[in-house]
Amino acid sequence: MIRWVVVIFLAVIVFSTLLPWLEKLGIGRLPGDVRFRLFGRDFSLPFASTILLSTLVFLAAKLL
Repeated sequence: MIRWVVVIFLAVIVFSTLLPWLEKLGIGRLPGDVRFRLFGRDFSLPFASTILLSTLVFLAAKLL
């Protein structure tokens, strides 16, 4: 189980660093993604984008 926690943690780090580049493609601004500002910082909870990317990765893995 600890392996999955590490994998999810690394995926969140990679996704958050790539988020500015992915926003240009429309990922991170889908309906279902939550963005809010708290104490002068922007926070993003990309629920719909995560589901979309997970589905694409699953389909790519299934085809290969």
